[in-house]
Amino acid sequence: MVKDLAKYLFALGILLACFIVVGVNKEQKSLYQFSGYTMGTSYDVQFVASPSSIDAQLVESNVAALLRRLDREVFSTYSENSELTALNETPVGTVFTASDDLIKVLQLSDEIRKLTLGAFDITVGPLVDLWGFGSESDLPFGQLPTQEEIRDAKSRMGAENLVINQAKMEIIKKKAIQIDLSAVAKGYSVDEVALLLDSLSLESYFIEVGGEIKMNGLKLNDEEWITAIETPSNESASIYQLLANRGKLFSIAGSGDYRNYFEVDGIRYSHEIDPRSGHPISHQLAAAFVISESAAEADALATAFMVLGLEESKLIIEDVNIPAFLITRKSNNQFESFVSSPFSSYLIN
Repeated sequence: MVKDLAKYLFALGILLACFIVVGVNKEQKSLYQFSGYTMGTSYDVQFVASPSSIDAQLVESNVAALLRRLDREVFSTYSENSELTALNETPVGTVFTASDDLIKVLQLSDEIRKLTLGAFDITVGPLVDLWGFGSESDLPFGQLPTQEEIRDAKSRMGAENLVINQAKMEIIKKKAIQIDLSAVAKGYSVDEVALLLDSLSLESYFIEVGGEIKMNGLKLNDEEWITAIETPSNESASIYQLLANRGKLFSIAGSGDYRNYFEVDGIRYSHEIDPRSGHPISHQLAAAFVISESAAEADALATAFMVLGLEESKLIIEDVNIPAFLITRKSNNQFESFVSSPFSSYLIN
């Protein structure tokens, strides 16, 4: 009996010693960060991990390769070899076999188009060019397009003319339209980078591509990830509002008209074109921000809300309960905010 007790105490001592050693030698986590360029803009990725559990350089190279593939091989309108270029060149009525990436983004774009009653349209390119904001623009500065030119541009648009068969991964164009996914592809890229980090068992990260963001978990010392909403002014950059992720996983994307515009005879013409009217927006909504699980969805909705304006946007936001933050321009460079209830919990007062 004494011998058995001695053995038990000896084993217990070893076990306790093991716990003590593990506790003392518990590896501290580190914050890793890298950045680069994609889709004509910059990206930044930060994540928290134990040094022995991850190869940070491999993570960086894998993220760079993923973003390069999505840009050059799928969504680019500049690359001759991208999938989107091939779709744009496909004749009307011809079946186009698409990748999962392209199908998902086109399907989401169509859902946002329907939700916003046509305010979001991925074929708005002819109008963007006509008003002088696109890559094919040749409008002389100070000259405005005629109503006939606007009607002609609108006749070459219409995202409803895309037939998407998700089950067969096929797309058919019923009309000779040109698609531009710049208002949703950056957000989708953020989502894909997040899935890559998830696959590596990383539970705390901050991903930003061209201003579209996804945050998850907490930083070192249980600190929240914090991002800023910029004051929608073309003057020096300043912070309008801070928000924190509260340790949760979510995406935030924004859109605004305060940098890309021109004025003629005292009238401001924004790069945000309403595909329904064919004209630049004329309301006072200066910026729109949306929180969603999907950065692609937040990206598209923020763009759509900028077209819709405050009152039309509020109808959708309140009906569907969307976390949104809208900034309206007042006189003398003053602003007023509308904050939906589900968005407010992330604001730092």
